[in-house]
Amino acid sequence: MLKESSKVGKKKFEKLEEYAKESIKEYTIPNRLPSIPLRSNMVIFPHTVVPFYVGREKSLMSLEESMENYNRLLFVTSQRDITIENPKPDDLYDVGTVVKIIQIMKLPDGTYKVLVEGLERAKKVDVIEEESLFLFEIEILKVSYRKTKRLEALMRRVREYLTQYISYTRKFPQETLTALEDMSDPNRFADFVASIIPATLEEKQELLETIHPTTRLEKILEILMREIELLQIEEKIDKKVKERIEQTQKEYFLREKLRAIKEELGAQEDVEIRELKEKIEKGDFPDYVKEKAYKELDRLEKMAPYSAEATVVRTYLDWILNLPWNAKTQDRMDIKEARKILEKNHYGLEDIKERILEFLAVRKMAKNLRAPILCFVGPPGVGKTSLGKSLAEATGRK
Repeated sequence: MLKESSKVGKKKFEKLEEYAKESIKEYTIPNRLPSIPLRSNMVIFPHTVVPFYVGREKSLMSLEESMENYNRLLFVTSQRDITIENPKPDDLYDVGTVVKIIQIMKLPDGTYKVLVEGLERAKKVDVIEEESLFLFEIEILKVSYRKTKRLEALMRRVREYLTQYISYTRKFPQETLTALEDMSDPNRFADFVASIIPATLEEKQELLETIHPTTRLEKILEILMREIELLQIEEKIDKKVKERIEQTQKEYFLREKLRAIKEELGAQEDVEIRELKEKIEKGDFPDYVKEKAYKELDRLEKMAPYSAEATVVRTYLDWILNLPWNAKTQDRMDIKEARKILEKNHYGLEDIKERILEFLAVRKMAKNLRAPILCFVGPPGVGKTSLGKSLAEATGRK
């Protein structure tokens, strides 16, 4: 809750605390009242007891006027923009709440803490005074409704969702739920819930301006459903983050433990890593292959030995280090010999054998031509691999 600025502690306001100690007389709400603008992003609802802070001189003048001449009654309304230091009447919302001052306490910094009880919704209809203090002509907004089954159903749903919200946030004491259970008046119930749910200033002001409790409860239900959905999403995110952190910490702990064991045994460098490193150093590989192999080996050293990713990297290194990168053979383009080998190894498949011979003939006639790539397609067991072996045998490849 924001305190109002301008620390005013002048002598003419020193009686405010004394006034507040006097007993409250019977009252009727007049059609004009001194007003205090609320600048702490808060809205005061009828049937609620709320503290707020007063520090600006004009607000203190309104407070004193209320205590001296208006039987502790005030009209409070929220500022549209809380950054405005000296608001005009147009900077305030038209609909506010008539409140009764219960207690005033002066604070060490010169501001006053004022405890009030909300009485009635009211609307500002005219400005009587705005120079030294705010004095407005107001109109009480009477609430009229019938208690219907829909209204009872809405109250029940709001209770359920509010209970769920409180269980998620754990911000409210058990007394709050007890108080809600005891409320049977839909109007009081709606105002009480509106005062405690999380909502923006604009949303709370809209709830204050919504006169009929049925419509008010519908809007409250929408806000509660939205907030619960957000809390559920946040809970899922928190759970996932926690699980990841726990898994990371577990892996880190195990890696550190493994490293410590290796240090104790004098076997800091893993045998497998050392063998792979030697294979890269001694192997006849192109420079780009060595560079890639060292990079993957460095990654492997940092991984948990039995993780899925380490297995993938290990398999990849085994594969690239066993490829014959610099071993070459001279292609033999003997079409007759190729036909003999294909006929010997494969029965039928005439179209396929003819396509292979055609492929070899083109390669023989145009050695510098970039030949197409042969692609064998078919289900397992139909001879794709054996055809490839026959082609390699025919061309003298190993």
